[in-house]
Amino acid sequence: MVRSEFGVPLMHVPRSYQKELGGGATLDLGIYCLQFICMVYGGEKPECIQATGVCQETGVDETVVVTLKFSKNRFAVFTCSSRIPLPNDAIIIGTKGTIRVPGHMWCPTSLVVNGEETRYPVPEPHLPLNFINSTGMRYEAEEVRQCLLKGLKQSAVMSHADSLLLAEVEDEIRRQVGVVYDQDQDH
Repeated sequence: MVRSEFGVPLMHVPRSYQKELGGGATLDLGIYCLQFICMVYGGEKPECIQATGVCQETGVDETVVVTLKFSKNRFAVFTCSSRIPLPNDAIIIGTKGTIRVPGHMWCPTSLVVNGEETRYPVPEPHLPLNFINSTGMRYEAEEVRQCLLKGLKQSAVMSHADSLLLAEVEDEIRRQVGVVYDQDQDH
């Protein structure tokens, strides 16, 4: 079982509520929860997706709860919200124990494995940050740089198939919650 939550009050930020900016909690925050879950389950496509949520007057989602069923009766649940603060943590529960990612699961600085915590500090910032622990994003940027230098068209760490899976699951979540962007319409 995997559970993940990411909720931050962002209703004052235009990208959270403006449909023309791709607004909504699922695309902005839920992607971190979903990517974590897909990483844990090795990029497996869920057998079943059940999503429910609350949409704003602008037509974008503000709070969404998703249950995913995977093969061998494995589950994942995530909640994302651009209205309410959530614990912003993640937990993996398996037959050999529990792994907990304390707050800031999108850029963690520690893991708690069966009650024992190990710290993974992110690099110190040299300039003010827009987001908590965002210096940890340098690892992602460095992977892109290395791929470009080697002439690679995709990363072995995050393949095109991984990205496509995330997009397909998010599309289904949005469909069930009722979020439709102009780009989704048949023209």
